[in-house]
Amino acid sequence: MSRYDETYAQAQSQPELFWEEAANEIHWYKKWDKVLDHSNPPFYRWFPGGMVNTCYNALDHHIDDEGYGDRLALIYDSPVTNTVQRFTYSELREAVAIFAGALSKLGVGKGDRVLIYMPMVPQTVIAMLSCARIGAIHSVVFGGFAAPELATRIDDAKPKIIVAGSCGIEPGRIVSYKPLLDTAIEIAQHKPQHCIVLQREEGPADLKPGRDIDWSDAVGNAQPHECVPVASTDPVYILYTSGTTGVPKGIVRDSAGHMVALKWTMANTYNTSPGETYWAASDVGWVVGHSYIVYAPLLQGCTTIVYEGKPVGTPDAGAFWRVIADHKVKTMFTAPTALRAIKREDPSAKLLADYDMTGFKALFLAGERADPDTVEWAAQHLRTPVIDHWWQTETGWSITSNFLGLGALPVKFGSSTKPAPGFNLHVLDEQAHKVKPGVIGALSVKLPMPPGCLPTLWKNDEGYVSSYLEDYPGYYKTGDAGYIDDEGYVWVMTRTDDIINVAGHRLSTGGIEEVLAEHPDVAECAVMGVHDELKGQVPLGLMVLNAGVNRPPEEIVHESVQLVRDKIGPVASFKTAVVVERLPKTRSGKILRGTMQKIADNEDYRVPATIDDPEILGEIAEALAAVGYPKQ
Repeated sequence: MSRYDETYAQAQSQPELFWEEAANEIHWYKKWDKVLDHSNPPFYRWFPGGMVNTCYNALDHHIDDEGYGDRLALIYDSPVTNTVQRFTYSELREAVAIFAGALSKLGVGKGDRVLIYMPMVPQTVIAMLSCARIGAIHSVVFGGFAAPELATRIDDAKPKIIVAGSCGIEPGRIVSYKPLLDTAIEIAQHKPQHCIVLQREEGPADLKPGRDIDWSDAVGNAQPHECVPVASTDPVYILYTSGTTGVPKGIVRDSAGHMVALKWTMANTYNTSPGETYWAASDVGWVVGHSYIVYAPLLQGCTTIVYEGKPVGTPDAGAFWRVIADHKVKTMFTAPTALRAIKREDPSAKLLADYDMTGFKALFLAGERADPDTVEWAAQHLRTPVIDHWWQTETGWSITSNFLGLGALPVKFGSSTKPAPGFNLHVLDEQAHKVKPGVIGALSVKLPMPPGCLPTLWKNDEGYVSSYLEDYPGYYKTGDAGYIDDEGYVWVMTRTDDIINVAGHRLSTGGIEEVLAEHPDVAECAVMGVHDELKGQVPLGLMVLNAGVNRPPEEIVHESVQLVRDKIGPVASFKTAVVVERLPKTRSGKILRGTMQKIADNEDYRVPATIDDPEILGEIAEALAAVGYPKQ
């Protein structure tokens, strides 16, 4: 039996003992009354009765209890401003304590909400930790988010204070945040008392007298603030995720369970120790940024990186390799879409040769399904483990992974390996019955979920139940479809909404995408089910080609259609594909398959607030029209 198997079995058979041992790894002002309160299902609570502070565990503990104040805590690397800045743990705590004092001076206290609307700069991390320091609840909204969407979050969270950057910086352009914020506040019914604005020299903002305060003025008049103990079950943050009704869902993260789970993952999932450098190439507006740019690395005493740049174009497809080499990164976490962008620009990974990668030990992928072709490409060139692991905003950490700290399991390309200790994962059919190994169905987690997962939605217990718990009683509905094979490996194939029914055959669009990605000229692709009078639905593919491919697109389409026919068979009824310049994505890298499907089927759709570039939808509509969609 492997160490993973032993650990997983222990978490299954004695969950409360397992998590009690993990909880002893963090600092408590007061220990819990019980490990798990299951008196009010489905509202389970971990470590009730305890008192903790997340900021103390992330900063003060390493300085005051461990003596590591001079250890490097945070590196800010910004190719768009040509800046690198470093903070030791002591320096970061000093900045956090002062900003916490600034918030307190403006009347922010335990339980108050602070909305953070910032770019990828150190002050964003400082603002988040400052909220945690004084027991306030932060809600980070991705910088540059559209004003109407920002307004809905303001009305739901009702922040006392908003902390904002004057602008964000993208390759070749400045994105002004302040006009979007001003419009959002005008639209919103709830009005914040003040806005603290970080003025960036690349795009300073006009401040509204009486409401807006310059960041430098706020900290210039502040005194350092100590950590405030909060209850284990008090929220440390709210993070909004898009709801199917158009109303965002406020994911709540409780203080103690969040820390216990994240601290456990750093050693066991990522095999990363105190003093080592861990880099999540994401944005703090997403859950990955919360968990693995800010909290987990600092809870573990690691060095974390805030990167203000792109995988390509800042300046080239070697950007990630440069950061890894410059800052001696041991472990990296990014989205598959970033790798596909690098692979498209530099298919032979020639730029890797320019950098010393000897200290780099593992690359983790999540955020969207990692197609086997991309994973194999990365593993071949990096010569390190490349690990696809699956998790969600709601869970806060990975549901499945290959756990390097527990001894890596054999890799199966296309599988996110096995469930994390604490997650009791099953595949269910539409009647909520368990299916046999290898049969595709709804991936579902038996309740209660482990620490760190959402206990409910912000001020919306009813919405929590209806969104996640009603369809499969006794289970959390992930919304993802896949199967577990006869060796216990988990294969996450697609969203349940993306299972298509072709003449009575249930097919995964992810399985077809996997085949298309094998074509040597295809950099990335997307498949969605479109309406068909005869068969109900048929798959339609969109493909982006590698840089430098000069062959006629029609040839590549013909070969790709044949490839699907050879690998999956005529049952897939895959006959139509189109080559496009790029695919519409969210800023976190998820491909907007549902939006494209609506365009193809001539259905009404909303332009998603999270889309990276709305103009791309017009390009997609033209490409689909060229192959006869929508059907007349």
